[in-house]
Amino acid sequence: MSTHTPLLADKVAVVTGGGRGIGKMITRGLLEAGATVYISSRKEADLKSAVEELSPLGDVHAVSADLSTAHGVETLTSYIAERESRVHALFNNAGANWGAPLEEFPDSAWDRVLSLNVKGVFALTQALLPLLKAASTPDDPARVVNTGSIDGLRAPAPGFDNFSYSASKAAVHMLTQQLAGTLAPDVLVNAIAPGLFESKMTAGILSLGAEAVAGQIPLKRIGRPEDMAGIAVFLMSPASSYITGAVIPVDGGINATR
Repeated sequence: MSTHTPLLADKVAVVTGGGRGIGKMITRGLLEAGATVYISSRKEADLKSAVEELSPLGDVHAVSADLSTAHGVETLTSYIAERESRVHALFNNAGANWGAPLEEFPDSAWDRVLSLNVKGVFALTQALLPLLKAASTPDDPARVVNTGSIDGLRAPAPGFDNFSYSASKAAVHMLTQQLAGTLAPDVLVNAIAPGLFESKMTAGILSLGAEAVAGQIPLKRIGRPEDMAGIAVFLMSPASSYITGAVIPVDGGINATR
């Protein structure tokens, strides 16, 4: 009897913001594909819950770290470096949002959102670069996958006053492309631009009613966990070894039709 080797067996991934929402969807997919996964979050309760839920699927470890700070980046990097000599993929998924009318939008909202969504992405990629390069081979380079947003591809609809968030995600897309050129051929750098998935960040929109919201999406549904898991596994697997600098919408067709 032949045995099937999981697609990502013996590979190590880091998923920031892995305690809930899209990060947990990504983590689940990677574990099911055979990877060892390190997740981080600012909230220890989310991490504990995620590990309890996901550990039956594979080898998952959790580290509490605020990646908007240099200390948080060092905490996560040191934890991984003490346990692993190679990291095959970094999923920069941790993010913050802020909503307020233009006239009331605070300066602090820019600092908080940009520090995590943009500066944190750059800093952690920089810090983990030695471990990523150690995992890289000519046929299967290491990966960095950044979570952008369709709000970084086109302006949100009027009334969605997330000015610093949408600007940060546009910055993530450009940073992805610049890093892709800088790190080729050793590390492939791509971005996922999610549309509407169930998470704490989208709870306000979904409170209007999932069916009503889904009716505005060309594919007539919101994203499912397996949709996010699928693109994550693809971007970490050998199947994507000729793709770098891409920003891939995973949005049910919203960006293509609005």
